[in-house]
Amino acid sequence: MREFATVILAAGKGTRMKSGLHKVLHPIAGRPMIDHLMASAAELGPARTVVVVGSGRDQLESALAGRAETCLQEPQLGTGHAVQQAQGSLDGFEGDVLILYGDVPFVRAETMRAMLDRLHADDAPAVVVLGFEPADALQYGRVIADADGRIEKMVEHKDATEAERACRLCNSGLMAARAADMFDLLGRVGNDNSQGEYYLVDVVNVAREDGRHSAVVVTDRPDEVAGINSRAELARAEAQWQEMKREETMANGASLRAPETVFFSYDTEIGRDVTIEPNVVFGPGAKVADGATIRAFSHIEGAEIGPGCEVGPYARLRPGAVMERGSKVGNFVEMKKAVLGEGAKANHLTYLGDAEVGAGANIGAGTITCNYDGYFKYKTVIGPRAFIGSNSALIAPVRIGADAIVAAGSAVSRDVDDGELRMVRAEQLVKPGWADRFHDTMKKKKAGEGK
Repeated sequence: MREFATVILAAGKGTRMKSGLHKVLHPIAGRPMIDHLMASAAELGPARTVVVVGSGRDQLESALAGRAETCLQEPQLGTGHAVQQAQGSLDGFEGDVLILYGDVPFVRAETMRAMLDRLHADDAPAVVVLGFEPADALQYGRVIADADGRIEKMVEHKDATEAERACRLCNSGLMAARAADMFDLLGRVGNDNSQGEYYLVDVVNVAREDGRHSAVVVTDRPDEVAGINSRAELARAEAQWQEMKREETMANGASLRAPETVFFSYDTEIGRDVTIEPNVVFGPGAKVADGATIRAFSHIEGAEIGPGCEVGPYARLRPGAVMERGSKVGNFVEMKKAVLGEGAKANHLTYLGDAEVGAGANIGAGTITCNYDGYFKYKTVIGPRAFIGSNSALIAPVRIGADAIVAAGSAVSRDVDDGELRMVRAEQLVKPGWADRFHDTMKKKKAGEGK
């Protein structure tokens, strides 16, 4: 493949989103929509990436720092004018230019490749346009092409005749051209149209006036060129992505009991023979190894779950949680920056934060690692095969030795040696008959007040 640059248009105000956050930074599956697009383009290795910005410029420049060059479109005079703003950034660049849109995040790398390959086919088109055939053509611009994909005319919907609107082949807005051709053609595009704007599509018509032809590549997946302009469209894009990920996960050998209730992040990794019960949510950075079971209503983010592990129901694994082979956390257990060793168990009602739990250890119900003093975090280390009794508080920094036992109800603030029993309880005071006398006294008092 020849060297190419991507120009991503992201200068729109995004007013329909009604948000202080730039439209293309709104997340889908935990990732800004523009990052989905850039990740697809990155599979092909662009030599340069230029993002055309306008409103919300500071947000985009901060989010893209070190990953793309930005250039400003001000005022905003149409898509053709937007692409022209990238000319300075690409001065001296002799490769191809691929025009993408920051709010059209699901374009596949293979589609981009098809456009660039078509640009260098034997008939050498001046411009390649990505077309699609939606179920409802709505207000899309039309691509009038012959049977060989050579474009005869492109026209915006508002400027099209009824006969042209009857054409089902629509313009996605995505284009590819050699850099020299792109900016030469754009320099001759006028704004004699109903909006008084410089349309990018007009480069095709200008090339045609030069006696050169352009070509259309048609995607077989119209949903990959769906734009996002509102919260409702963002929600539909999320649903579209999640459906794709669920299908992919099941195809790769995992079982989803109620697929429509499971939500993945853009980077979730699920192994084979994993079972995921209903209403499970994966945040960014979750990895689940082969044979694990994720029970209902669990939330997993930034965590690694090893082979054969069991999670939940109603468990929360936060960033830095690591479960080694065959370990188990049960209902209402939370882990944060903690390692649960091979075969270790925390079956219910437990918080493990900044902790290291050895292989085969048992963490009783109600156990808390007290890891924070309001200023700093401290670590708890629990040795292999240790047994922590129910309702224990382990006050970090503290170490519980191998095979040690912490008696239920203990508050442990000093290290426990290997094989030691530690019991930290107040002495029990016993007063036989005291409760009976108390009840009798209070009942008489209450009866007297009622008279």
